[in-house]
Amino acid sequence: MGKTGKGKGGKNRRRGKNDNSGQKRELILVEEGQAYGQITKMLGNGRIEVSCFDGNKRMGHIRGKLRKKVWMGQGDIILVSLRDFQDDQCDVVHKYNSDEARTLKNMGELPETAKINETDTFGGDEDEDVNFEFGAEDDEDEEDDELDIDDI
Repeated sequence: MGKTGKGKGGKNRRRGKNDNSGQKRELILVEEGQAYGQITKMLGNGRIEVSCFDGNKRMGHIRGKLRKKVWMGQGDIILVSLRDFQDDQCDVVHKYNSDEARTLKNMGELPETAKINETDTFGGDEDEDVNFEFGAEDDEDEEDDELDIDDI
């Protein structure tokens, strides 16, 4: 009986999480006093380290409205509001999902160097090849183990 309950909980939770990603929302572009950035480190406590595409690294602060609703992770493309009195700090005002980030890149809003680290990034093939190589080595090891067992 416990099993069915568990499965149900997982499904419901998942369904709730994806609600906001399905809606086509208006693409928010950078305005005066704002910059695009990428999360380089999650520092906890509503703070993140942001690598802004204007070449500066800043300490980002996730505002309360986003903090509860929008889940952010390392490598996410975000829009930050710059503080004119503190250049090393900024406030996260919006998080772009992978589609939006890709659109921004195509529009030339983000530099070509911006890596949108979703599973379907362009140029992600190289990494996969490396994994396959490792995989091949692992398989060989396993075969050796099996041979040893046969010898015994």
